[in-house]
Amino acid sequence: MMKKALSISLFLLVFPVCGAASPAWAQDAPVDSTTVVVAETPPQLEAPAPVVSVEAQDTPDDAGKSITISWELSADDVAGRRNVTKYIILRSTSPDGPFDTVGSATAGMTTLTDGQVDNGVNYYYKVAALAGKFTPAGEKLFAGVASPLSGAAKASGQWFHIIRTARILPWVLVIGISILWFINVAKKGKDLYVRPIAGLAEVEQAVGRATEMGRKLVYIPGTQDMDNVQTLAGVTILGRIAKLAAEYDAQLDVPVSRSLVMITSREVVKEAYLNVGRPDAFNEDIVRYLTDDQFGYAAALDGLFVREKPATIFYMGAFYAESLIMAETGNAIGAIQIAGTANASQLPFFVAACDYTLIGEELFAASAYLSKEPKLLGSVKGQDVAKVLILIAAVAGLLLGTFKIADISGWFQV
Repeated sequence: MMKKALSISLFLLVFPVCGAASPAWAQDAPVDSTTVVVAETPPQLEAPAPVVSVEAQDTPDDAGKSITISWELSADDVAGRRNVTKYIILRSTSPDGPFDTVGSATAGMTTLTDGQVDNGVNYYYKVAALAGKFTPAGEKLFAGVASPLSGAAKASGQWFHIIRTARILPWVLVIGISILWFINVAKKGKDLYVRPIAGLAEVEQAVGRATEMGRKLVYIPGTQDMDNVQTLAGVTILGRIAKLAAEYDAQLDVPVSRSLVMITSREVVKEAYLNVGRPDAFNEDIVRYLTDDQFGYAAALDGLFVREKPATIFYMGAFYAESLIMAETGNAIGAIQIAGTANASQLPFFVAACDYTLIGEELFAASAYLSKEPKLLGSVKGQDVAKVLILIAAVAGLLLGTFKIADISGWFQV
């Protein structure tokens, strides 16, 4: 009875790492310097000084369901007195408990974010500084005292991320103003210089070669559907290619692998023939559906290349494992091949097998480059100028940081 009474009167928590014991230190009680350990040779385990101040508040600039807890270090968690092993964070929806363990922090840390809460609910927190020690049996035991209760904290979502907005908004304004400025300049009829793209500069010659040889011009707008932005770019470029084909009276063939791409491409090609005054030359069979199957589509195109030996082949859009199969066959028959894709994994195959390759964003700039339409051309020019300004800012930040003049890295963090 004496031993049982002594155990009840003690407040210090002693429990194995596996957490078999309940967190008695989550309750307010007097502190005793004696520790009772159920072991043959009980080690002396003294609890560190408790945390005296805990604050909890809604995590700022987030979507909610998160509360940030901060506390002052234990008096024993300072240089020369490292008697704290870790901190345990306790949470309850009532100031009277019960409290559950929601996380831990290593010695020296003063904050922790609890991301497992509900919006609109008041939560209360305590933090316990623990000291640990191994028993002769190899179990690690801890002793600690809970801190005073924090104030109530309630999580909520914010409409705007203030810090992120402050960092991104200036760059958005720079890019937006630059684009609008150059669109306005282009509308006034002024020539805007755009870096030459070799693959696009050869489009007219490639179409002309097919016309002179009396052989087909094949255009492949990728293998994905119209919900893919690369397919949209490919279909846009098709409009310019179809216009040249109509002007030169070349044999245009557009085999596609998606029904919606077929319908859209037909309308684009029809409009191109109409714009050059040759609506009678348009035939719906110019754009035809083959199959949705990836390698079935590649096999059908390979058969087409071998049988009809087109003079020029365009690959513009999203491609995957079928890219090299088609491009190698086109290269074997001696066709001029111009490819463009934003799929980085397929670029090496197109570079190896094609005469010209549009790399990455060059595919999206191609429509502006070919059409010279003011809105498209002004947008490309404005984005290029904005990229130059951002690059200058990045280099300036690197130099300022290197020579320890100023740190502007925060401007680029989102």
